[in-house]
Amino acid sequence: MTSLATLLAQPGSVLALAPMQDVTDWAFWRLMAGYGGADVYFTEYFRVTETSRLDRNVLRSIEENPTGRPAIGQLIGNDPRALARAARELEQYPVAAVDLNLGCPAPVVYRKCAGGGLLRDLPRVDRILGSLRDAVRGPFTVKTRLGFDSPAAFDDLLAIFARHSLDLLTVHGRTVLEMYRADVHYDFITRAVAAMSCPVLANGNVDSAASAQRVMIETGARGLMIGRGAIRNPWIFAQIRARERGEAATQTTGRDVLSYVRALYDATFPPGGTEARQVQKMKKYLNFLGVGVDPAGEFLHAVRRVTTEENLFRVCATHLDHDAPMRLEASAAEDAGLTFTAE
Repeated sequence: MTSLATLLAQPGSVLALAPMQDVTDWAFWRLMAGYGGADVYFTEYFRVTETSRLDRNVLRSIEENPTGRPAIGQLIGNDPRALARAARELEQYPVAAVDLNLGCPAPVVYRKCAGGGLLRDLPRVDRILGSLRDAVRGPFTVKTRLGFDSPAAFDDLLAIFARHSLDLLTVHGRTVLEMYRADVHYDFITRAVAAMSCPVLANGNVDSAASAQRVMIETGARGLMIGRGAIRNPWIFAQIRARERGEAATQTTGRDVLSYVRALYDATFPPGGTEARQVQKMKKYLNFLGVGVDPAGEFLHAVRRVTTEENLFRVCATHLDHDAPMRLEASAAEDAGLTFTAE
């Protein structure tokens, strides 16, 4: 399997699937890979405490990696010793790198001073990075936001990162409290690219090949991390590569999307799961697709009221069983309330 260093040395934009808790599991990785897939995959985070052990469900993505691409294991926590222990354990598995989550904006996470919550305490960030850099024998990476409530200390944060010899930095261009509501501050990602000696991935509101090209030009980043845009449009990685080669991307139709919804339902149905729970889970995914189905919102209005698989796909067929081109990107306003933990 390709190493992280080899991947970063290859031409073209490096495309990563963002870690999204309860979404980017083994089954979702396999599904995305079938549509062209990313160049590198980040796991859901491993929650790390003094007594924790690596989550077996998350480890499955690493041990049985269905993508043929590098897998990076992501840790989240606030105890330097516990994180170092978890990193050493994680490196016993076939990971391309160990990643620290400094960006999760979910209140249930940041209120415990983990994820994005650590950005309120830069000295602790410094200690954690030092502990992890000493513990990790292979590549060590970080995913961050610009700050907790303000990007004012972002340059100080970059200086801390620089001291610890990161192998890759991913920057989501918003603060923690901005969640997904504000415009992405791509100028700060540009500053990170200029300041860091390691490659930088840009993250935030990349939902089409056109927006990917704009962000790459504006920031000068080595590549892109894509999360919600990939849920909505699993073809996005292939479309970005086609645009970089100067080729026209294949137009996605309603029937293409309908087939994807069917594949998503089947792929993410857990062993021992129930129809009722899977239908509810699909509503979460379809919120992302809904913004491109019909401007009036009739699709989502109907989807939110179904309770069975039969009725779910009856609604989907009503709106998607056609050969017309589909709009699979969303405005910032449409995307503001559509979130998954840890992206």
